Amino acid sequence: MSHDPIDVTTDFQEDSGRRDPDLYSPLLQSYHQRLWSKPLPNGQVFDLTPEKVGAARVLRHRSALGDFVLSSDTLANSSRGALPAFYAAMGTESNQLWHLRGGAIGGRLVFPRNRVDGKQTINQARGTHPRIRDRFDLTLEAIRRHYAGEPHPLSGTFATYSGFFSLFGSFAGYVEFFLLQDLVEDGTVKFYGPFDEFTGPVLPSTLPSYEEFRNRQLEFVAARNQRILARVRREISTEREPETP
Repeated sequence: MSHDPIDVTTDFQEDSGRRDPDLYSPLLQSYHQRLWSKPLPNGQVFDLTPEKVGAARVLRHRSALGDFVLSSDTLANSSRGALPAFYAAMGTESNQLWHLRGGAIGGRLVFPRNRVDGKQTINQARGTHPRIRDRFDLTLEAIRRHYAGEPHPLSGTFATYSGFFSLFGSFAGYVEFFLLQDLVEDGTVKFYGPFDEFTGPVLPSTLPSYEEFRNRQLEFVAARNQRILARVRREISTEREPETP
């Protein structure tokens, strides 16, 4: 068992009673609160308070910066609904292990939950848009383009939540705040497969490319897990340092 305040091996399915952890896991809610309650790039603290919307667990920030209600979302996606044959070909044991590893805290992020004028939230839009299909690498590229003022498939949705994105100042600020550096290199997104400017097929078309697609996601989650642990341990070490007389 881990002795760290955040256990990157946690199975949030158990904590949520086998329901959707992003909605029902109190432990996942507490992890997000622990990780993202911290100073923004402008120096103001982004304090998050645990709340519920119905039965769903959310986090809320309310200050002069604005009123933001955030919910968790999973970053690793097996695409088993869209690619059932490939998913089945991987085998039960492989699939179970993939979901366990992909569902760790390194594979979770928060986005605004509140719907505006009946429009889709970011979670909904990125999950249903045919040019994104719930791929986080493509979502992150859309976020990069939002900050750069470039067109992308989620531009309408992101414009609705521009106040949230403005909290982080820039794409680099967003990436650093949410510890996403392992999916970015020199300001460029590292895609899970060939990228064609949002014009071609989004999901893998062969079993080998599907396996690579899944492996690349787990590599990102594993790297982010370690980045999260390193940051938490640095914070603990700093808190324990004696004050200089």
